[in-house]
Amino acid sequence: MMNNTILPLLAGLTCGIFPAHSAVKKPNILIIVADDMGYSDAGCYGSEIQTPNLDKLALNGLRFTQFYNTGRCWPSRSSILTGYYPQSVRRDNLTKSNGENPKPPTGGAGGVRPVWAKLLSAYLRPLGYRSYVSGKWHVDGKPEENGFDHSYLYMNTEGYFGAVNHTEDGVKLPPVLPDGSSYSTVRTADYAIKFLKEHAAKYQNQPFFQYLAFNSPHFPIQALPEDIAIYKDRYKPGWDEIRKERYERMKKLGIINCNLSPLDPAIIPGWNLPEEELQKRIGPGELGHAVPWNSLTEVQKEFQASKMAVHAAMIHRMDLEIGRVINQISAMGELENTLILFVSDNGASAEQIIREGGHDPKSVVGSPQSYLGIGPGWSSAANTPFRLHKSWNHEGGISTPLIVSWQTGIKKKNELRTDPGHLIDIVPTILDITHARIPEMPEGVAVPVLPGKSLAPAFRRNGMVRHDYLWWNHDGNRAFRVGDWKITADHRSPWELYDLSKDRSETNNLATRYPEKVKELEKEWIRHADEFSQMTQQNKPVNTRSEEKKRKVVNAQ
Repeated sequence: MMNNTILPLLAGLTCGIFPAHSAVKKPNILIIVADDMGYSDAGCYGSEIQTPNLDKLALNGLRFTQFYNTGRCWPSRSSILTGYYPQSVRRDNLTKSNGENPKPPTGGAGGVRPVWAKLLSAYLRPLGYRSYVSGKWHVDGKPEENGFDHSYLYMNTEGYFGAVNHTEDGVKLPPVLPDGSSYSTVRTADYAIKFLKEHAAKYQNQPFFQYLAFNSPHFPIQALPEDIAIYKDRYKPGWDEIRKERYERMKKLGIINCNLSPLDPAIIPGWNLPEEELQKRIGPGELGHAVPWNSLTEVQKEFQASKMAVHAAMIHRMDLEIGRVINQISAMGELENTLILFVSDNGASAEQIIREGGHDPKSVVGSPQSYLGIGPGWSSAANTPFRLHKSWNHEGGISTPLIVSWQTGIKKKNELRTDPGHLIDIVPTILDITHARIPEMPEGVAVPVLPGKSLAPAFRRNGMVRHDYLWWNHDGNRAFRVGDWKITADHRSPWELYDLSKDRSETNNLATRYPEKVKELEKEWIRHADEFSQMTQQNKPVNTRSEEKKRKVVNAQ
């Protein structure tokens, strides 16, 4: 039985692109997620990396310049698929205001989502959608139990050339040997194309939702030799020069209007291998901090440049595979009516970790026998012009490119959108344009209001989407944005305060100048943290009526 307490879920959405009872076919949906790709790593966002397919999507659509992820892999995927902040749907990601990570409540559900936290596929199934996922899952539950009709799941723990734990429709597949004969980015696209071909043959009158979640360019950095060859010498000028080049291109494109941040040579992930250990296990060319390029030895410069060539090759190959999937949709005659969204799950990663079979110091950089990360120097370049990296809640950790293309529904071409947004906006956007309704819930189960906003108004014009706030919290890193004011903190460090309208690169900390503003924002951060905690522990909405009223007021303005 449908419970009327869940109706506020859709409060605040726009009237939608299509009339509620339109005979027009519902749009297909393709969500593409990159893993650990930096804000400036796509050509259309200022990169030197060749990404012609992403660039074409941007040319025929929109690029958002102030869009955010959660700063880490699984939390971002949770937001993409549920529409909620991850802290409200998983109890093991709560963090106190002082940066401590408490244990999940005794007897709690840990990483299990509450019953009301349905995935997007479950919203779409009653409308006749067929849903498919290919690539990195990294959320709890099985796709087939959450509204997906087909799945190919793969985590890159064995690297990109081998696969031990990969499945199709929940059935374990034979291992893939790391002999160079198979590459996971290609396989991820292969399975998506396989699912789409079946859709075209059997379900051509139904819309589809394809969730295409690449592992690339997450460490270990490994790429096809022919792709690495394209970038062999491109990064010899070093990360300082590459950052300057990207920064200038980004300014010309209108992507940014802030300064280029300095490097943060002392800040690295706490779980990284010590620099002495890196050089012992990898070699004298490795280093663990983002120091000026001219301070490196010639051996280090050569080795570091070769690593970034692999990172670029991985993104280049991912773009080619995106092109193959788009070509399949075009061959089906469905491209014009397919809403395509491209995002990254977090900023580029400064992580330097060796897992699984380890790293062979004698191996070629980027080969199946190597196990490397790009490190904080190149991560800083990938996140140009922002500070810090994946897992931090500074702009470098949480800023993502968002490319949106939909030929039928978006008439604007090659335009920028400066509306601040977050991955929590994706589900409300799709619910809005498809007129999806709330999945049926058990009697007495109430559904919290979705915290995000539909981006559909921004498809028509810039400046049409406004959030009351945006909130972050991961691994002790915290942030909160209201308007152009943002507070952020690195673990147990004091809050920093920035005016993002003038200083999105976070180079001028205003906390000591405006201490009352810091206190005001901190109070709100804590209040929302408490709300999310209640949602996971009590399995019920928080302030549903007040939130609904607030949305109506905002939308009336």
